[in-house]
Amino acid sequence: MADKSYKEYLNQITTFIFDIDGVLTDGTLHVTSTGEMLRTMNVKDGYALKTAIDKGYNMCIISGGSNEGVRIRLKGLGITDIYLGAHTKIEQLDDYLSKNNIQPKNVLYMGDDIPDYPVMKGIGLPCCPQDAVPEIKAISKYISHKGGGKGAVRDVIEQVLKVQGKWSGNFNAKYD
Repeated sequence: MADKSYKEYLNQITTFIFDIDGVLTDGTLHVTSTGEMLRTMNVKDGYALKTAIDKGYNMCIISGGSNEGVRIRLKGLGITDIYLGAHTKIEQLDDYLSKNNIQPKNVLYMGDDIPDYPVMKGIGLPCCPQDAVPEIKAISKYISHKGGGKGAVRDVIEQVLKVQGKWSGNFNAKYD
């Protein structure tokens, strides 16, 4: 745990990076009789992801999983930087930051398990869902009160956007 409050980091965030299984999902896999693995994602997390993109934030997904249905869902939200099948996530992180000229101190990364550890050690604001493994909780500057796939992503995005004055307050707008 860092000596600074995590809130002191919120103003410097320009980039969100998320793992999928255990962060955007609750980590449960439903395996069909054909071997297809189905995941469940939270619609409120999706709204927050889309809102952050619409407000100009960088958004990236780095996951060891390789489900193309997940890619379709994320692309539908406007996420273009999606690394699936990433077993050494630090390589994808370095590639993404380099390509986009992003400083690690400006990154919020949310992970939940051991493969996220090396990435989380090198960025500005490592976060995790409430149900992350103990090793990830130990290095997180913020632990959401929400579980993976249960609004943890919305929690961190909303906090950053609110602190930076970019969370929508126009509740009378028309939505299709």
